Amino acid sequence: MSWELPSAPVRELIRQCAQTVVSARPEWLDELDETVLAANPLIAADPELAAAVSRSNRANLFFWGTANVRDPGAPVPANSGAEPMIIARDLVRRGLDAFSLDAYRVGEGVAWRRLMEIAFELTSDPAELHELLDVCSRSISSFIDATLARIAAQIEVERDELTHGTHAERRETVALLLDGAPIPRQRAEARLSYALTGTHTAAVIWSDDPDSDATRLDRAVEAFGQATGVARPLSVLASTATRWVWVPVVADTDLAVDTAAMQRSLGPARDVRVAIGSSGHGIEGFRRSHFDAITTQQMLVRLQSLQQIAFFADIQLAALITTDADRAAGFVKQVLGDFESAGLELQDTLRTFIDEQCNASRAAARLYIHRNTLLRRLARADELLPSPLAEAIVNVAAALEVLRWRGLRQP
Repeated sequence: MSWELPSAPVRELIRQCAQTVVSARPEWLDELDETVLAANPLIAADPELAAAVSRSNRANLFFWGTANVRDPGAPVPANSGAEPMIIARDLVRRGLDAFSLDAYRVGEGVAWRRLMEIAFELTSDPAELHELLDVCSRSISSFIDATLARIAAQIEVERDELTHGTHAERRETVALLLDGAPIPRQRAEARLSYALTGTHTAAVIWSDDPDSDATRLDRAVEAFGQATGVARPLSVLASTATRWVWVPVVADTDLAVDTAAMQRSLGPARDVRVAIGSSGHGIEGFRRSHFDAITTQQMLVRLQSLQQIAFFADIQLAALITTDADRAAGFVKQVLGDFESAGLELQDTLRTFIDEQCNASRAAARLYIHRNTLLRRLARADELLPSPLAEAIVNVAAALEVLRWRGLRQP
């Protein structure tokens, strides 16, 4: 495409526009993320992929902006940095394709509307405004085209790498099982080297750092196997920073996980997280346990929880309540009032009291405190709660479950 640089006054206007883009307001970035993710529910439902898209949005804005600060109005090459390439790898590892990139076109529209607002604030001269908008429109469009073409090319490279070897076969087989495809059990077992009869428990092991060393995740998979007494768990590379894992369970028993041993094995790697599903029998149990683990992962990410290891059995209620994070926050505020910001000691006391079916003696024994100390804390809780505990015990218990998992602390 032939490209003629704009006039000197318009180049200066483009530079000013670009400077504003580089230091974009947080609400602009939030709107961009929300719009792009809303255009592709498959991406939005995956916490890791959604976070990667968010980073890519910001990287693309910054790339285009800095290029135009440096050389206003000149063509901007494709962004082939780390963020778009991570998107390519993760899309392939989840079985998605280049059509998923169409969501970026929606983001282009959001960025263009913001840029028009900036342009109209900078000049009211009709001729300058026409030239400014024409150049920026062509610049943004060609930049997005080039960047998406670069990602699409990388997707083909990644797909080629994954379609050779045992990993590709495992990933494909697991995808068929999770989708409920009619693949013969014996064939699936042969491909996976894993028996699908009996009872299974799934886990999702991932890192909050998209550039995390893969060997750390592999060690976490081994630690999960050791903590459950399984020498060789079934592990599938779901993305660059995620492993899907299954272990067999002795029939009719709950999975015993030595969480203390696993915590020691994970060591200082606080960015490595483990979400463990329920146990289930046969192929249907294989599927359900995985989706329970995914639900657990999504809730931890949604609430920005610091919990490193979590079980679906422990988060079911909180996961249901927090499906809509804003409404959940409103529910907690309405039910707990000032108690929401009470100290952790007081919150843990009330939660334990409710867990013990409001039996003060058992709760005090469990907390290793005197019964009178417990009663004083409960009286303080009643002062902070909008309604007495006895009148809203179910709602208070539900709100405390949300607090239990919501960020800022490690139980």
